[in-house]
Formats: sequence, C-alpha cells, structure tokens
Amino acid sequence: MKFGVLVFPGSNCDQDTYHVIAEVAKQPVTFLWHDSPSLENCDAILVPGGFAYGDYLRTGAIARFSPVMQSVRKFASDGGLVMGICNGFQILCESGLLPGALMRNAGLRYICRQVHLRTETTSTPFTHLLRKGQVLQLPIGHMEGNYFCDDATLAALQRDDRIAFRYATPEGAITSAANPNGSRDNIAGIISEGRNVLGMMPHPDRSSEALLGSVDGWSIFASLVDALAKLA
Repeated sequence: MKFGVLVFPGSNCDQDTYHVIAEVAKQPVTFLWHDSPSLENCDAILVPGGFAYGDYLRTGAIARFSPVMQSVRKFASDGGLVMGICNGFQILCESGLLPGALMRNAGLRYICRQVHLRTETTSTPFTHLLRKGQVLQLPIGHMEGNYFCDDATLAALQRDDRIAFRYATPEGAITSAANPNGSRDNIAGIISEGRNVLGMMPHPDRSSEALLGSVDGWSIFASLVDALAKLA
C-alpha cells in the first residue's frame, strides 16, 4: 500500500497530509511533483489544500493542465482512489473528475473556523467506517468553498447517493445557519460516479490528532486505508 501526495507551487497542506499518512496511519507515502507525469506506482492519490499556482485565473484552473493531473485523470478512470481536500476539491472539479464548481463564499470573505458535517453516505471507500448521519467536527479555511452545480447535477448527486457530507449543526440538522459559505444543498463533499473519487472542502488532515482539537477527520483516512487493505 502506497500513497501519493501531490505538490503544486502554492500547496500549503501537502506536509499536513503527508504527516497523517506517515505518522498516524503508518503507511508508505511519497510526494508527487506537479511537473512529473509519474505516479510512482501509488495505490491512492491525495490532492491537498493550498493555492495551486497561486489560484491565478480561478482556483484549480491552471493545476488541471499539469502533467501530474493528466496521470491522475487516467488513474481515476481506471478505478484508482483519489481524495481532494479544499484546493484539491477545486482542482478535481476543474479537472472534470467531479461535477460542479467551487465559487466565492457567500459574503465574499475568507473563512477559517471549525464546522460540523453530517455523513450522508457510507457507501464509499472514504466513509465506510463511519455511520450514516454521524456528525464530524472539522476545520475549514477557504475563500472559494461555495459549491455550485446545476439542477440536473444536484438531482443526480441526490439520486445516486453521491453527496458525502453536508454542513450541519452539532446535532446533525441541515440548516442555512450551519452553511458557512453558501454551498448548494449544504454540500461539503461529493463522490464521483464510480465512487472512487472524493472531494471535500473541510480538512480531515487538520483533524486527525487530538493535539489539533479533533480526531474526527481520522475516520476518513482510516476508511481509505482499510479499503486499500481489502483490495490488496
């Protein structure tokens, strides 16, 4: 089992993500540079948060053309497991691996705080160790986290059980007040049609150790590790 963490100019959560895999999950992990098409025989790809290419044009718009993302698209189309966090979610949407787009937050302000998410599906490699309806506490840190999609895409996400997480109250209620950025249908994370690609705005990488104030994010990494172990 081997994990790859992508690194773009402007990535700032690559070290956090690498640390969780190496020191908490105790699994082999390597950095994958944006300018190289090689995925170095990794079994799962993690696209971390940050500001890839300085977020020029719009978030993820340049990163989608990088050599490494061409390889990630092929990897995902072949069923490989890919998880994008924050800027990684934006890049996956820009790359066409996930539907929709991440727009400026409602209110046009950068938001950095703890939020609560309700687990909407456990039928994925990233959430199968959670309980449906389980509430997680994770931090967010973004300016463009407002998830948008058209009516047909939203209907497909709902019909196919592809909404992974929704912003919620600590008790699990889905309310407008619990939505920090204006995301449609309170969406905080979604799954691809093949259920092998996850994109989410909140940071499980910043909430996998008690020292950071929450270990709720670890359940997502633990699910991924367990899913890979079963594939081995």
